[in-house]
Amino acid sequence: ATRFIDYTRIKELAEKAKEYRLIPEYVEEFFKRAFSKAGGKIKELKNGLIAIESIPYEIRDIAQREDFKNRYGILSKQYPKATFDKEVAFGNPMVEFISFGHPLFEALLEWTLKKFKESAERGAFFKDPSGRLNGYLWFYVGEIKDGKGEIAGKRIFAIYQPEDMQPEENRFKEVNPAILWDLSPVHNAHDLKPKLDLLDEKVILPFVIKCLEKYRAEILKERQRQAEVKKKYGLNSLNHLIDKLDTEILELIERQREGEKVDLVIKNKEMQKESYLRAKDELEKEIEQELSLIFPKPELLTVVRVISEKDEMIEDEKIERLGMEIAMEYERLQGREPEDLSKENLGFDIRSRGKEEVRYIEVKARAGEGEIALT
Repeated sequence: ATRFIDYTRIKELAEKAKEYRLIPEYVEEFFKRAFSKAGGKIKELKNGLIAIESIPYEIRDIAQREDFKNRYGILSKQYPKATFDKEVAFGNPMVEFISFGHPLFEALLEWTLKKFKESAERGAFFKDPSGRLNGYLWFYVGEIKDGKGEIAGKRIFAIYQPEDMQPEENRFKEVNPAILWDLSPVHNAHDLKPKLDLLDEKVILPFVIKCLEKYRAEILKERQRQAEVKKKYGLNSLNHLIDKLDTEILELIERQREGEKVDLVIKNKEMQKESYLRAKDELEKEIEQELSLIFPKPELLTVVRVISEKDEMIEDEKIERLGMEIAMEYERLQGREPEDLSKENLGFDIRSRGKEEVRYIEVKARAGEGEIALT
């Protein structure tokens, strides 16, 4: 253990959570929709709190499994006061904080994946209000395992394939899966037909593997950082204790030679040293296993057809570029450092860092006057 806390890394993770739509509002929206589908009822309370008075049988059944309880803890029968905002929960010990890792949230997530897996596999049609996308979104689940057989990371990958892409071309592009939040579902899609000749998994799979390799490299980098911490504070600490015991044992042996009765003390010290040596071997093995990362073949979740919205709200690339330049220049004049992320489909176009805040900006530009769609 160490008293040092990497606040910079905590801040980076908080920013990533915002960018990948894991902030409380999105988590709450998902939870309420899924819980309602499962037959659960939520009572709205004051100050943004909710009450969950009963939990559907299917959710409780998942949470009763031993492997589930060992990983996420025990599910309560009810939650009289709950929130999805950790700041609200931490300020009130009587309020339950529900998010990723909470037994209720994880059981609901597992139920949702099982319940709607078949529907998801059939695919769907969406419209892109921005007019940027016209093609297909492939969704894959990729998993990274370490040498202990434990899951080191699991991620949904979204790959965009333009409709006009020819079989011999490779114009696939990785996008943020949260892009679905910015699309609108097509409810009456009976007359819409996907071009099945374009949907060849053998063609896209090598690209998905490259995405997984990049993800593996990200996890490895973080594991290497953690390994250095374990070596610095774990192995070095054990080595220090072992060296100290060696010195003490040598001194005791000298006293033994002089006739002093220290046999029992020497035996205890040697047993303690063996315990430290075993702990050192186990820690070295653990570090080695955690740095050994592999991934099985990624699993295809579904394919979504995205249709470009053909109306006056379609974004003109040149006008959008000009709008980006104006917005970026404004941010610089305000003393912030803007970063162009418009090509990454994160749901915003600019990440602008100031001294005290990070601003996420969606740019909508029109020549003259025109309508825009806020997603």
